[in-house]
Amino acid sequence: MHTLTKERFRYGKGITLIDDSGKEYLDGVSGTFNLSLGYNHPHVVTKVQEQVANLAHMSSTFTEPYVEEVLDHLIQYTPNGIDAGWMRDITGSTANECAVKLAQKYTGATDIISLYLSHHGQTQFATGISGNAFRRRKFPNSAAPNSLHVPAPYCYRCPFNSSPDKCGCQCVEAISDAIEYASSGSVACMIIEPVLGNGGNIIPPAKYFKQLRQLCNEYGLILIADEVQTGIGRTGYMFASELFDIQPDIITLAKGLGGIGIPVAAVLMQSRLNVLEKHEHSFTSGSNLISVTAAKSTLEVVSEPGFLEDVRFKGKLLGTLLTELADKHDCIGEARGVGLMWGLEIVGEGDAPDTVKCNGIIDRAFAEQQLILRGSRYGYGNVVKVRPSLTATEEEIVEIVKRLDAVLATFH
Repeated sequence: MHTLTKERFRYGKGITLIDDSGKEYLDGVSGTFNLSLGYNHPHVVTKVQEQVANLAHMSSTFTEPYVEEVLDHLIQYTPNGIDAGWMRDITGSTANECAVKLAQKYTGATDIISLYLSHHGQTQFATGISGNAFRRRKFPNSAAPNSLHVPAPYCYRCPFNSSPDKCGCQCVEAISDAIEYASSGSVACMIIEPVLGNGGNIIPPAKYFKQLRQLCNEYGLILIADEVQTGIGRTGYMFASELFDIQPDIITLAKGLGGIGIPVAAVLMQSRLNVLEKHEHSFTSGSNLISVTAAKSTLEVVSEPGFLEDVRFKGKLLGTLLTELADKHDCIGEARGVGLMWGLEIVGEGDAPDTVKCNGIIDRAFAEQQLILRGSRYGYGNVVKVRPSLTATEEEIVEIVKRLDAVLATFH
């Protein structure tokens, strides 16, 4: 696990944090991946300040016209006939809970399928459907009895000892087995991250999502794409579901939707699935005008002509530079990612996962290079994540990798 920082940060500018002494730290991971437009994007800051001065909160009954503006904008980009939405959440955890409620109520079924290594939130429910036992260890109520976990499509460490060129997507067949032999016989949905972010920046192989969609059709499952980390331009597309042709029935959003870190979430679905009554999923701060304004102004920026194309270009640059690092440093087993969402698998002897080294790289980057990075699985994993804000310049991307290279040179 990482050492605690004693620095007290006072200002954020672009992708830089500045402490009391004036020392600047380059943020290579967009805060907690929620600063899609950096710390102080002028358009979002101005709009949020104006809204706070005018009216910060009303009952969600009265904010519906403002919410509809945001939903209408999002639905312009949604795949697979998704044409309705819900914005009564401010966090991805409860947005994912909302998505599951929609699936359960619509189908009348109960069980939820998710992946090993998945991360769907921090509430007891979201922890229960996430694929990491260490997060449930002290909380017996978070072990959801209607939750099934199946192997992740983790090609670098394939649980079936296969390889992408020979793979028959046994990880999809394993889902079928779980439904047939491990479920209650009443399965409502499958929830999946297009890129398993906290699990290690794992990207499923190209054919995985097509086969997954076919399986969901066969069993009548609702397919939920948890795009809390991948949505709103992170992969170079408004939704990773478009990039990977996932064809989900429901998409959940949070993190990057707030642009500069304002908490906001959304659930987008095909209108046939819009079955909840307001009293079945509603929170005091849901649909608040600060969050809605942040989402609206963030979308105005991300949908500007050329913005997403620029993210794709910078993503290729970042990928090229990190792949070169993997070729250069033996402690990197693989560099993998898409857009501005990359990870470096840190390995030791015999290609074994090296969590200690991974955490050491992150700590040393902060202490010696004033570079902020994060690791997978809350420090229990072995992947260094590199995810600068979508507004990072090419020069800043080069500088992030340069500093990381200097740190890696000290590890063997």
